[in-house]
Amino acid sequence: MKFPLNIPAEAEFDVFGFGTNAVDFLISVPEYPSYGSKIELANYVRSVGGEVATTMVGLQRLGMRTSYAGRFGDDDAGRFGTGSMEDERVDLKFSEVVAGAETQIAFIVIDQKTGERTVIWRRDEKLSFTANDAPVAAIEKCRLLHMTPHDTSACIRLAQKARSVGVPVSLDVDNVFDRIEELLPLVDILIAGSEFPQKFLGVADAKQALHLLASKYANALLGVTLGARGSMILCNGVFAETDGFAVPGGCKDTTGAGDAFRVGLIFGLLQGKSVEESGRIANAVAALKCRKLGARTALPTQNELTSFLGTV
Repeated sequence: MKFPLNIPAEAEFDVFGFGTNAVDFLISVPEYPSYGSKIELANYVRSVGGEVATTMVGLQRLGMRTSYAGRFGDDDAGRFGTGSMEDERVDLKFSEVVAGAETQIAFIVIDQKTGERTVIWRRDEKLSFTANDAPVAAIEKCRLLHMTPHDTSACIRLAQKARSVGVPVSLDVDNVFDRIEELLPLVDILIAGSEFPQKFLGVADAKQALHLLASKYANALLGVTLGARGSMILCNGVFAETDGFAVPGGCKDTTGAGDAFRVGLIFGLLQGKSVEESGRIANAVAALKCRKLGARTALPTQNELTSFLGTV
């Protein structure tokens, strides 16, 4: 099944990302602690994350040309975050460092038995974008726009600009945000976390929810990530369901697995793969990401991805 999208053939960047970046403090524990208990941690690391920043790094590792627009604080975490993206050669010309702001942070508790995580996060309001702040100049420099809807007004303006110049819009959504119903009709590729349909529509069944979203918002492609069970994608009224892959060496951390899935799906799309092939690639990238602690640590190179897909 082909993606029902027209992708610009040439641009300065393959993908322009607008949305969150973060510094994560990852705490591994032998088992998830019960309320009111004490438990000795097994490991503790500081790492980099954030949905869109992680997706841009993942695409860059697969050979794509990416640009990221987000705001960092002028603190140590901000220097750590920007430095990590510069090391990965992600373009940051549309990003900003905000004086007096604190970079978004997250404390992530990881159950060593399963690799499943619980995220506790905070974002400084000074990092927010308004519609007037939206970096619309970047849109004509990319083949695809990828976003999270944390700053929904800015996202709407960017999506409107993208629609006007024929650039497809991809949205990563896990939660319900103000004005989300205004943004969704402007989105071509909508990939949601497993809990979003219930939060937004009150519908627990994934297939029913995707059909309902398609009928309301006419997105070209909709999908939901299902963790270890893989993924489900709806395109032209047809479902493509792809099983998840076992993590080589066992799952160490699921932090950023959804972001990694989006890396693989976008990569497949821009490589001219089918919807089914892209779903398989997306699940493979997500599985490989889970090999180590951190959202970006084990994101694969193109050689690693090709090798893995050749063995499963």
